[in-house]
Parts: sequence; structure tokens; C-alpha cells
Amino acid sequence: MDARVGLAHDAAVAGMISPREFINGPWRAVPVLGVTQILSWGTIFYTPVLIVPLIAAERGWSISFTMGGFSVGLLVAGLIAPYVGRSIDRLGGHVVMTIGSLIGALGLFLIVHASHPAAYYAVWMVLGVGMAANLYDSAFATLGRIFGIGARRPITALTLAGGFASTVSWPATHFLLDQVGWGGTYLLYAALLAFISAPLHALALPRSRFEADVPKTSGTVPPPTVLPPHGLPFILVASAFASYAFIPSGLSAHLLAIFARSGIDAGTVVWIGALFGPAQVGARLIEFAFGRNVHPLWVVRFALGTLLCAFVMLAVLHVSTTTAATFALMFGGANGLVTITRGAVPLALFGASGYGRLMGRLAGPFLLMQSAAPLIMAFVIERTSDAAALALAAGFAAVALVCFVSLRRPA
Repeated sequence: MDARVGLAHDAAVAGMISPREFINGPWRAVPVLGVTQILSWGTIFYTPVLIVPLIAAERGWSISFTMGGFSVGLLVAGLIAPYVGRSIDRLGGHVVMTIGSLIGALGLFLIVHASHPAAYYAVWMVLGVGMAANLYDSAFATLGRIFGIGARRPITALTLAGGFASTVSWPATHFLLDQVGWGGTYLLYAALLAFISAPLHALALPRSRFEADVPKTSGTVPPPTVLPPHGLPFILVASAFASYAFIPSGLSAHLLAIFARSGIDAGTVVWIGALFGPAQVGARLIEFAFGRNVHPLWVVRFALGTLLCAFVMLAVLHVSTTTAATFALMFGGANGLVTITRGAVPLALFGASGYGRLMGRLAGPFLLMQSAAPLIMAFVIERTSDAAALALAAGFAAVALVCFVSLRRPA
């Protein structure tokens, strides 16, 4: 690797990152992706909860049919995620994520004009491609290509910025809906992806590749032993993250409604929901400051153990304002840590070689489960009870924890 990349990597490992590395060095990728992750999550992923009811009302469709377009988008994202990961390995994030931003912008532009049900679902398929090439998995793959095995801290730093996406998106979207309607909001968001995200990806992302630049001298230290990215270890990691994907996806669609049906007033429910974001960011800050010497397997085990304790608390003490607020804090903190480990665990276990392809393979089942979770949770709530739906989510958390406990670190 060139001198600047080598110095940046050494500084990152030592925990000392010079300010100039955020401007001229590979660490520039972190603030660049921080901005584009907020835009990508905020314009595509977090907007349906506010905009879908308006689309349904204007076009005379049911809420379930209209929200189904979002599920179709996630389904498409899961199917093409492996191809996106391989493309990032081969071409770099500055190419793939630029194309993804433009595709996302095209989808947001087209959805305003998609008045036919078939056209509406087709546009969500386009947006699914944009999500696959723009959200965390593609960003993690890009950082892995740039930093190699030293990508854990950049990944953690990136998730700190990404944690503010909903905090920025929901108030901004609410304001724009009052000012320009849902169509104008989506057109403005399309412009943000096309004229801010795409140029940042194309022009500002570092193009260095860690593996390709490593000098092959006889005195180099041999790379750490890693597991093969297939067989039982890969199946356990993929199963664990896919199982976990059910929880934030299902709960984000139903948790506040469950709290409201338990007798908590609407204003308090909104306040409880607002605790999730700060708890998520707070946990990531702690991990960034103190967790770099802790293996990510222990981090994810701790996070899932905390989440299971939160579910047990709700089951034993029942839902009240106090238990609901505590659950939101524990769930937010756990999700903040698991998001980091989605990038860090595969890196630590399987190494940096082919990291983009690996992340794509892991993203596929994760996104597929994410697309199915809200519908499955709704079915369980309608046919049984809120308690059964929460027990189902806790069961997926337990499966994920068992998978991670079964994994062993490379020798």
C-alpha cells in the first residue's frame, strides 16, 4: 500500500486518527459515507412509514397493498445483494454506490408518477436495487475494500453517523409533507440522491484498495488465521444475522402500536419510541471508545443477551410506561451494537479477502428476513396476541445468540 494508506492503517490500529486522514487519507471514506448513509436511509428506508398512508389514500389502495411495495423492494435488495458485494470487490464503492444513488433517485422520481398498481410495484423493485447498493452492507463492503482487516473502527464510526438517519429523516419528511406534499417530498429526495450522494460517492470516496496495495516483501508479518467463508461457520453467521433481522424489522412496524394497545397514551408512546435512537448511538460511542480490543463475537453475544433480558422483563413485569421505556433503551443499545458487528464479525472471522462478496452473501438472507418480518408479525398479532408476537421476536433473538455462541474464533 502507499505511504498514506499505511500510516492511516497504523494510526487507526493504534486508536489515533489524525485530522488530515479525514481529508486526504482513507478515513475520508467515513464522513463521506456518513453523509450518504443518512441521505440513503432517510430518503428511501425511513420514509414509507409516513408517506405510504398518503399514497394509499390518494390512489385508493389499501395500506397493506401499498406497504407491500416496500416489502417487495427489500425482497429484491436481498436477491441482488450478492451481486452488489462482488461488484464492490471488483470495481469499488466509488463506482457501485454511485450507480446505486442514481438508481435510487430514479426510483423516487418514478414513484411519484406510478399511478398503476403494477407500475408502483415495479418502481419498488427499482428502489430495491438502490437500497442494495446504498445501505449499510454496501458501505461496509466499501470500507472493507479500503481498510482491509483494519476496517472495524471505520465501520463503527460510520454507524455513529448512520444512527442519526431516522432522527433527521422523520422530522424533515413531516415538515416537507406539510409544505409540498408527498410527491414534492419524493422529488426533492430524488434530487438529494442524484446531486449530493452520487457526486460524493463518485468523486470523494477513496479509490485505494488495501489488499491490492500491500507490498509482498519477505519480512512481512503473516496474516492472522481466518475461517473459510463457507461451510458451518458461514452458515452459523448467516443464520444468526438473518434471525436477528426479524427483530428490528418486525418491531419497528409494530412495537409502538403494541405499547399503545397496552394502555400507554399516544404522546408517551411517541416519547418512548424516541429513546431508541439515542440509545443506539450511545452504545456505538461506547464501543468505539472502549471496545476495539474486544472481539466482535463477544460484543454481539452481549448485545443479544441484553435484548433477551429486555424481552424477559416485558414478559415478567408486563408492559407499563417504565418497562416500555426500559425496553426501548435496551433494544436501542443492543441494535446499535449488532449493526456494528454485522460488519465486524465477518471481517474478524473470515478476513478481508473477498469481503465485499462475503457481505453480499450475508446481506441476502438478512434483507429477505427483513422484508418478511412485518407481515409475519402482523399475522401473529391478528391470529393470536401481542404477547405471542413479542415471544416470536424473542425466539429469533435466542436463535441468533445460540448461533453466535456456537461459533469459535480462528486460532
